Amino acid sequence: MADPADPTRVTVDGRTLLLTSLDKILYPATETTKGEVLAYYAQVAPVLLPHLAGRPVTRVRWPHGVEKDSFFEKNVPAGAPSWVERVDVGDVTYPLVPDTATLTWIANLNALELHVPQWRLVDGEPTDPDRLVIDLDPGAPATLTECCQVALLVRERLGGLGMTLHPVTSGSKGMQLYAALGTDLSSEQVTTLARTLAEELTKAHPDLIVYRMTKSLRPGKVLLDWSQNDGHKTTISPYSLRGKEDPWVAAPRTWDEVEEGAAKGGSLRQLSYDQVLARLDRDGDLLADLA
Repeated sequence: MADPADPTRVTVDGRTLLLTSLDKILYPATETTKGEVLAYYAQVAPVLLPHLAGRPVTRVRWPHGVEKDSFFEKNVPAGAPSWVERVDVGDVTYPLVPDTATLTWIANLNALELHVPQWRLVDGEPTDPDRLVIDLDPGAPATLTECCQVALLVRERLGGLGMTLHPVTSGSKGMQLYAALGTDLSSEQVTTLARTLAEELTKAHPDLIVYRMTKSLRPGKVLLDWSQNDGHKTTISPYSLRGKEDPWVAAPRTWDEVEEGAAKGGSLRQLSYDQVLARLDRDGDLLADLA
């Protein structure tokens, strides 16, 4: 096993990085190591970085693997390289992740999850959101099957407004639906749009959908979470790993898969990082239009 005191020196984007504990197991159930996590992020960087560009990145770190404690980190940590780009949003100094070197530095800190808002920064200032996100969270015994059923309803409704939706299985329990925004809508306006959609679909399908967060209302239904569009909230980035038992990824999916998954006994499942890389080789970036 590699000695943590003897780090591996690599050069990424012209930056020198010292990678430590590459043999450390971060996902015990699959024996996935830190080195494999770093390799995944290096390979997926060309399609992941466009979703991080210009957005402050909140990380979730698992110093001792996913079976141990984790913590959210917003500020740039002490000891960060001087070349890491920073931006102040309120009283927090976030890192920006414009390149593979910064992504590698973050992953080397055991930051498995990368969360971003739906807006970007221009000249250091937040802009109006450039995308809408609908988060679909199933309450047991509801599963991805019910999420797919709701996703088709959302697509029908927002498609009528001229929006093209992109489905992403979350790497956790549910899925997200993204739509690029080409109009000057504030976060408040987008949140209102998403909440109105959620309320209307809940009224039309009360046995399937719930829009309120109250836990007692959620068993057997899909929470259509409109609140992720709030300018103060973040959502897992597409192509980010998740800190779950298995090394699942927030993975882009096709609508054909969603339609098949909506059928009774649907077979749609979360995808692991190796499956995501294989799909990229086969299908390319399904979110190219969104990014």
